[in-house]
Formats: sequence, C-alpha cells, structure tokens
Amino acid sequence: MSLELLALVAMLPILVALVLMVGLRWPATKAMPLAWLTAAAAAVSVWGLPLSYVAALTLQGFVTAIGILIIVFGAIIILYTLKYSGGMETIQHGMQNISRDRRVQAIIIGYMFAAFIEGAAGFGTPAALAAPLLLSLGFPPLAAAVLCLVFNSFPVTFGAVGTPIILGLKFLHPLVNQAVTDVPGLNYTSVEQFNLVIGQWATVMHIGMVFILPIFMLGFITRFFGPERRWSDGFRAWKFCVFAAVSFSVPYLGFAWFVGPEFPSLIGGLLGLGVLIYGAKKGFCVPNDSWDFGDESKWEPEWTGDISSSNSDEFKCHMSQFRAWLPYILIGLILVITRIPELGLKGLLAGQKIAWQGILGYEHVNASIDYLYLPGTIPFTLVALLTIFLHGMKGEAVKKAWSESFAKMKNPTIALFFAVGLVSIFRGSGIVDGLLNPNTYPSMPLAMAKSVAAIAGNGWPMVASFVGGLGSFITGSNTVSDLLFAEFQWGVAAQLELPRQIIVAAQVVGGAMGNMVCIHNIVAVCAVVGLSGMEGTILKRTVWPFILYGIVVGLVATMMCFVFFPTLF
Repeated sequence: MSLELLALVAMLPILVALVLMVGLRWPATKAMPLAWLTAAAAAVSVWGLPLSYVAALTLQGFVTAIGILIIVFGAIIILYTLKYSGGMETIQHGMQNISRDRRVQAIIIGYMFAAFIEGAAGFGTPAALAAPLLLSLGFPPLAAAVLCLVFNSFPVTFGAVGTPIILGLKFLHPLVNQAVTDVPGLNYTSVEQFNLVIGQWATVMHIGMVFILPIFMLGFITRFFGPERRWSDGFRAWKFCVFAAVSFSVPYLGFAWFVGPEFPSLIGGLLGLGVLIYGAKKGFCVPNDSWDFGDESKWEPEWTGDISSSNSDEFKCHMSQFRAWLPYILIGLILVITRIPELGLKGLLAGQKIAWQGILGYEHVNASIDYLYLPGTIPFTLVALLTIFLHGMKGEAVKKAWSESFAKMKNPTIALFFAVGLVSIFRGSGIVDGLLNPNTYPSMPLAMAKSVAAIAGNGWPMVASFVGGLGSFITGSNTVSDLLFAEFQWGVAAQLELPRQIIVAAQVVGGAMGNMVCIHNIVAVCAVVGLSGMEGTILKRTVWPFILYGIVVGLVATMMCFVFFPTLF
C-alpha cells in the first residue's frame, strides 16, 4: 500500500473522533471507544498486526492511563476537599473584595488565579473553578465561561506540575536516546534534560501571548459584552495587563529555564497572584475609571443561563485566608522538596514502581506506574488527607468530598482508557519485527508525518502548534495530545530536517492552546455556569483567540528555526 493511503487510514481514528464529537456532539465516553476500535481494526486489517499484539498494546495504554487518572483524581479530591471544608469559599470571599472593576477582576481571577490552579491541579479544574467566581461577582455567564476557557492556555504546558511534558512526551524518550548519537544538537544526557529543554523552548513560544492575550481578551469582552460595545474600553486597562504578565512571566521563565517543567505555572501563578493582589490594592497600574457590564436587564438573552449573576450567593469567610490557602502552600512546598534531586526524596519516590513486563507475552510491550512519584499521590491526595485536620472537617463533609470525587472519575476514566489505548496502538504499529509487522509499514504517526512533510515542507513550524491544538480538542487533554502527536511531530521534523526540539515544543504549546476549544472543558464550564446546550456558542467565541494564539506561536517557531538553524532556509 502506498504511503499516502497508509496516512489516510491512520487518519481515520482521528476523523471518527472529530465527526462524532463535533459533528454529532457525542461525549468522549462514546466517541473515544469507537475511535479506538477504528485504530484497532486498521492495525489488524491494514498493518497486518496480530490481534493479540493489538490487545497487548491496548493494555499498555490502559496502564499509562491509570497513571494519568491518579493525577486527575488527586486534582479532583483537592478541589472537593476544599469545597466541603469551606476553604474554597473563603478563598473566593477574599477574591471578590479586591476591586470592583470587572477588568481587574477578570485578570486577577481568570488570568492569574486560574494559572496557579492550572499549575497545581490542571485537567480542566481552573476554568471550572474560576468561572463560577466571576459569575458571583456580576459577570454574564457566557463572558465568564469564554474568559476562563481562553486564559486556561499559556499555563497548561506546565499544568498539573508538568504532566503534559513529563508524561505526555514519555514515548519520545527512546527516540531521543537513539537520536543523541545520530543528530547534531540533541546531546541530552538524560530524560530530565530533554524535558527541561522542551520546557525552555515552550516558554519562548508562549511568552508573546502571555502579554498579548490579557489585553486582547479585555478588549474582546468589552466589545461583545460591554454596554458601549467598544474594544477601547478593555484596552484602557493595558497597563494592569502588562503588570500581570510581568508578575507571572518572571518566575514562569525562571523556573522553566533553571529548574524544570514541574513548577513554572504553579510558582508563576502563586507568586504572580500575590504581587498582583498587592498591587491592585495599592492602585498600581489600575485604570482610573471603573468598568462594568451595565444593567443586567439589558443583557442579551444568550449571555445568561440557568444561573444568573444577580441571584448567585455571596461567598462567606469560614476561616482565615492563611488556613484556606495552606493546602496549596503545602502542595507547592512538597513538590519542591520531592522534585529537587539534591534533597534525596526524588530518587526514593521515583524508584517505587508497579511494572508490567512483556504484556501478553510480547517482550517489547511494557508499562509501569510510578505510584509515589505521581503528583496525584504525593502531594495531592496526601494534602487532601491533611486538610481534613487542618480545616477541622466533619465526617459528613469528608464523605461528600470523597464520594463526589470518585463519582467524577467515571467519564474521564472511560475516555482516557480508550484515548491512551488508541495512542498505544498508534505508536506500536511500526514495530521492527517481521512476525508482528509483516509488511514493514511505518507506524501510523510516522506514515502521517511523512505524507504531511511532503506537503508542508519547511513551512511546518507555522502550523505545528495547530496539530497539538487538534489533539487537545479531540482528547480533552494536553497530556493525551502529546501522547498522541509527539511522535508524529518528531517524525515530521526528522523528515524535513527541522530542529526536532523546537517542533516538539510547538506541539506541547499547541496542546495547551487547544484547551480554549477543548470539548471537555467547554462542557464542564457550561455545566457550572448554567449554560448547558450552548457549547456551540462558546466554541464560536473561543475559536478566534485560538487562531490568534496559533498564528503568533507559528511565527515565533518559524523565527526560532531560522535564527538557530539558518542553513535550513
């Protein structure tokens, strides 16, 4: 079979997911199993892989998904523990008393607070948490949802303590080790060093939008939701936006370049939040005028849903702000202690694994779970347990937090199992073994890479991030997008002799910006702000900042390739 036909067949599972989730609006719990089935059928019927080998690859994907789900559960249990302890409402109470200007509130809560939550928890929790807070302050539900979805982008590459890079690029590590001896400029001595370099390049691609996005979105919101419908109303707060961007980007860049991918968003959001709140209280860079959305009776019907801002409850303070924030402070401290090799705990925790070797008798199909090193275990679940005592929670509140957290795991579990199982089939389809791959076909991602490379040529850096965005749009996760497309991006870069580290960085940045249009996130935000059924309306609004983000990243990636590798152009 020709390479072009192989590429088309390899695209079928992605197209199935796209048609079912976008065209027919199926949930991922139904769409991803059919996409996996399509991939399995292609692997057996076209690639000629044995059915038992495809089953082994699927099980390998399931094990990888368990590792991701441990992190998801940890993020959820922290959220619900704080919800039922009163800690989250206390945090929200403190937030609503900083400023009356809706532009300032949007930056503090939707931009900075959500960035911190993304760094600590990830997996869609920032938008689901920040949007109800904006709603309670008087934002139209549609505006709150759009703001929080769009701002949940630049921190995501380093969200959930670096999961999209650390776990999302795990399938690239053998290729990296192989390329060290073959490709100039890839002299990485360890996986950690490779992850560090990808994070460094990613921040360079993100940093422009870290400054542009808040200014653009304030203008966007005042243009489409303001009483005067003017871009200029939002743009007048540009100084505060720049102040926020600097407050975030200094620690963001510092930790990404000198520490690793675990901390940039978490520390950038935490330190930036403190600086921004202090500055706002002192009036630093705050606009002279105070802007609002106007009389609610004059809002357009599509702006509101089942929960209107006028009848939302006022938040109450159940404890001191320090006690409320203490769980997040502990998360940050524990992460630092357990991620710095010199302190000794990193090696101890990372060495604890549950491993499966030779799944179903195939010696090359292995999987493992670093059950103590995953942030879902330490610190998320550990801190959730400590919070029971720190916040003096009663038994009934603890029961509600844990029962709701387990209930929330059903849909992510189904979707992730089949999404990552599909990824495992993708990457295992090109095994160099005459018995398992009798036609010696390239893997499915590599087949797509070679075909796309022939079409795109050296223009690929301009569009690489959109592939990552497509992955997040389909799978609902930057991490799974990287698992799905990182090898594809590596293959395109190899075919075109482009700098692979820059193209892979564009992938992880694209997966982050894809959260703006991610179906999972849109559905979750709609549910919490009472806009169920308006997912299409929100997608129409968030697709424009998504396109802007991709264009800026594409230009930066192209310039990086030109500056650092001028002989390619």
